[in-house]
Amino acid sequence: MAERITVVVPVFNEAAGLPLFVQRLTPVMDGLGVDWSVLFVNDGSSDGTLERLKRLNEDDPRFTAISLSRNFGKETAIAAGLHYADADAVILMDGDTQHPPEMIPAFVERWREGYEVVLGSREGMAEEGALRRFYSRGFHALFRLIAATRLPRGAVDFLLLDRRAVDAMNRLGERSRFSKGLYAWIGYRQTTVPFAVGGRAAGKSSFNFRRLLGFAVDGIASFSTVPLKVWSYLGLVVSAFAMVYAVVFLIRTLVSGTDQPGFPSLIVSIMFFSGVQLISLGVLGEYVARIYEEVKRRPLFLIGEEIGVSEPKQGRRAGDMPS
Repeated sequence: MAERITVVVPVFNEAAGLPLFVQRLTPVMDGLGVDWSVLFVNDGSSDGTLERLKRLNEDDPRFTAISLSRNFGKETAIAAGLHYADADAVILMDGDTQHPPEMIPAFVERWREGYEVVLGSREGMAEEGALRRFYSRGFHALFRLIAATRLPRGAVDFLLLDRRAVDAMNRLGERSRFSKGLYAWIGYRQTTVPFAVGGRAAGKSSFNFRRLLGFAVDGIASFSTVPLKVWSYLGLVVSAFAMVYAVVFLIRTLVSGTDQPGFPSLIVSIMFFSGVQLISLGVLGEYVARIYEEVKRRPLFLIGEEIGVSEPKQGRRAGDMPS
């Protein structure tokens, strides 16, 4: 029986670039000698992406799609694609050609060698500026410092997952998802394949600095409680400093008499410690907000339309996650 491979491609306003992506992907998949299909996950696009996906399915039934009821974000779109994919192996990649389809045979080769998670590791990025590279390196360095899970260097959402790894990912029920961390957390036999990131086929990335910062916060809060511990330690240090200062002030008063406190130093101290309290409350609030999102138990995603696919075989409604 031929191996079955599904390529899961989250898309958001990628109508202009889809023809080139399909043109490059099709001969690569045909050359693998497997039973293959492509599952696009339309994440609430507003530029005609859905209509183009429908035409693709009419021309070639191997190109299927699901359309989410609104824009849920890339992490949720990835979860939806894994939820629907039922092949022996699943390849995750972007549809803007920055993840070159020509690298897929290398992924499949490592899978056939027995690896269950084959991660693409980028060697460069054609459109990445110095500031974004600095930000990315800083985040990975911080993540390695405070999180128990280790992220492979240069890992992106271009990878192959064996059926066992896909099933493991589908069992993870958290709503605030950081997929790069989850790929590492599930374990199994893993390896990396380096690749050079290409330019976008059309349009520009929707990931601005604000979204990247939110993505970093999601990753750190999902895999580490160190930020909470930091403020506990800082509270101990501040309390110790206050006790020492109180003793010094008492001795000065006993020796030299009553001392007139300086108004500027008083204001600075109040503002500093108020800032510390507000920051600590913000960090605590971030974790509490995540607890609130989890306990509501809303579906992770909702499907607006299915194109050439049926309900997933896991026996759950689309979007339901394990308890």
